[in-house]
Amino acid sequence: MKYDVFVIGAGMAGAAVAKKCAKAGLKTAISDFRPYGGTCALRGCDPKKVLIDGVNLREQVRLHLGKGLTGDVKVNWQELMKFKETFTAPVPENMEKGFKKAGIDTYHAPAAFLDESTLQIGQETVSAEKIVIVTGARPRELDAPGAEHTITSDDFLNLEALPEHITFLGGGYISFEFAHLAARAGSRVTIIEHGTRPLKHFEQDMVDELVRVSEEAGIDIRLNCQVQRITQQSSGYEVSLEGEAGKGTLETGLVVSAIGRVPEVGLLDLDKGNVRHGRKGIEVNEYLQSTSNPRVYAAGDVADTEGLPLTPVAVYEGHFLATNVIKGNSKKVNYPEVPTVVFTIPSLASVGLTESQAKEQGLDYKVNTHDARQWFNGRRHRAHAYAYKVLVSKTDGSILGAHLVGPLAEETINIFALAMKAGMKARDLKSFLFSYPTMASDVSYMA
Repeated sequence: MKYDVFVIGAGMAGAAVAKKCAKAGLKTAISDFRPYGGTCALRGCDPKKVLIDGVNLREQVRLHLGKGLTGDVKVNWQELMKFKETFTAPVPENMEKGFKKAGIDTYHAPAAFLDESTLQIGQETVSAEKIVIVTGARPRELDAPGAEHTITSDDFLNLEALPEHITFLGGGYISFEFAHLAARAGSRVTIIEHGTRPLKHFEQDMVDELVRVSEEAGIDIRLNCQVQRITQQSSGYEVSLEGEAGKGTLETGLVVSAIGRVPEVGLLDLDKGNVRHGRKGIEVNEYLQSTSNPRVYAAGDVADTEGLPLTPVAVYEGHFLATNVIKGNSKKVNYPEVPTVVFTIPSLASVGLTESQAKEQGLDYKVNTHDARQWFNGRRHRAHAYAYKVLVSKTDGSILGAHLVGPLAEETINIFALAMKAGMKARDLKSFLFSYPTMASDVSYMA
């Protein structure tokens, strides 16, 4: 079978590319060796947020006990998982129906290059004028004896029950989000991070606040700590560790490896397709076209681009990519300021430059920062953490970066991101009449 465009990867970015190409009249097909929907809809953002929202409601009740609320709300993990599945279960079938309605041929098998324009899709061989790779990323494998005893974030989101104690390996956003989820649902939790700082890509002043409330929630965070071995025991696992305090062991019921993600290229046989790739993924030019095989384009987490590894960025790149496939290379990707969030309880949110980045760039800026727990919104939410750090250019008053931790920070950060994209100044936010009392109304005091 010969196609104008063959898309490998049926996540959000793949769907956007395939539908745009099909709408333009190109004979298009798509394949994925996993259920259609991709990481975000099935194994990441969406199911994670459903689960976290559930336990966050329980946390809000707990914080308001004695302040007008009585009784106790408990988390029923099995019922919460069933509710989560009402979001994830329909996705693959609905996406396939959407593809077929758009006239897109669908395949359900791994794709591997045979040459620069030919693919082996399961038992079938297809060729295409353009091949689009949007396979995303997969969990990084742990390099330690006993690694086979760990589970991944994908597995965690399908756990039938939570053990009494869970150990998360890695100090990134996945570990912190799932640690808060598990701790609020009743498990004891330990985070093991080999480096000196967790969440190292976020503003560290705000990370310190999150670490404080994490520890207050009973989460044991161990930094400068290396996993030496994982051994299965009759009642769980023994994790052998080595850190600043020396060697030791940790007894746990479950070990979740969340040490990062790597581009999903293992099954593609990229060398046969003359597709150059490295540690950060497929090498592409400013048009998201392979630097070595002009028939191939790539976007999202599988591509080595400037974009953050976030679903909205992958879809954003996908639209640029599709335009270049349809009309020829004519559209270079320009990245706006993209907000990113750690969905802990409370959440940590960021957009733009951190202070260390602003210093590295030699920018002239001022810092607005404050602990806002005693502000009205902090008090009404019974916030254990509510703080901000906003960087404003002394040269023109523009907002260089905004960093928040606290209730609904994941929503408030969008105000800053929108203001930065629109070129608004700090004074514009200060003079804006926000609806009150809302969390967003605090922005005028932060800018």
